[in-house]
Amino acid sequence: MNEQSINSYRDLRVWQDAMALAESCYRLTRQFPRDELFGLTSQIRRAAGSVPANIAEGHGRQNTGSFVQHLRISQGSLKELETHLLLAQRVGFLPEADLQPALVLSESLGKMIRALIRSLQNKTAQ
Repeated sequence: MNEQSINSYRDLRVWQDAMALAESCYRLTRQFPRDELFGLTSQIRRAAGSVPANIAEGHGRQNTGSFVQHLRISQGSLKELETHLLLAQRVGFLPEADLQPALVLSESLGKMIRALIRSLQNKTAQ
């Protein structure tokens, strides 16, 4: 997608993939024990929702520095999410087969966010 066709954060592939990951995490946590609703379930859902939300917020500020800052916050939320997912697998809430697609998408998303940060920084350096 070229730059001219980006009219909204919703046009960004990085945001679209972050939303897909968040949706996946909501589905994964449905199988968690009910007594985890305010524990890992809540933590995973909050971190998962934070990734696309910060991408959208940063884009909406229409300032490159602010966008980069929010992308970095998204990266942090992504790492937090991965940690919670791995913990859920370790304590037996998530089978590894269910966890792997989310981790693969998370890794891909992390690379995309890093590439977008570099691209934005290179633009401002020119």
